[in-house]
Amino acid sequence: MRRALMLAERAAAAGEVPVGAVLVRDGQCIGEGWNQPIGACDPTAHAEMIALRAAAAQTGNYRLLDSTLYVTLEPCSMCAGAMVHARVARVVYGAADPRSGSAGTVFDLLRSTVLNHRAEVTGGVLAEECGRVLREFFRARRSVASTANAD
Repeated sequence: MRRALMLAERAAAAGEVPVGAVLVRDGQCIGEGWNQPIGACDPTAHAEMIALRAAAAQTGNYRLLDSTLYVTLEPCSMCAGAMVHARVARVVYGAADPRSGSAGTVFDLLRSTVLNHRAEVTGGVLAEECGRVLREFFRARRSVASTANAD
């Protein structure tokens, strides 16, 4: 999760929502990513999606069996759906997402018995640090926006 936090900081430095993700199998990083939808002009360029794509390319397989994805923010439904399709075994997230969290907070796609795969989910890992990075990012954006509006 510490590496995912470093990647989240990279996203923030680029003006993206600070989310980072690392996919691990057998103790080795097989893919990582940070949010890039603004810079890439790609609504699917979430940290998790980039990490999944990188891992699939590295392993030569879209099935990422026996892997664990560490992400600083609870995955959205798009990312959770991709994890189900990739057969990610475990998802570990930091801060819960009360608006679109799909690992148990709003939806629970990762453990849905309706789908053909379920992942083990652990939430709240380094939650305070992960949440602080997000809060500071949005606080700074609001400050810049209010300053611009005052001019």
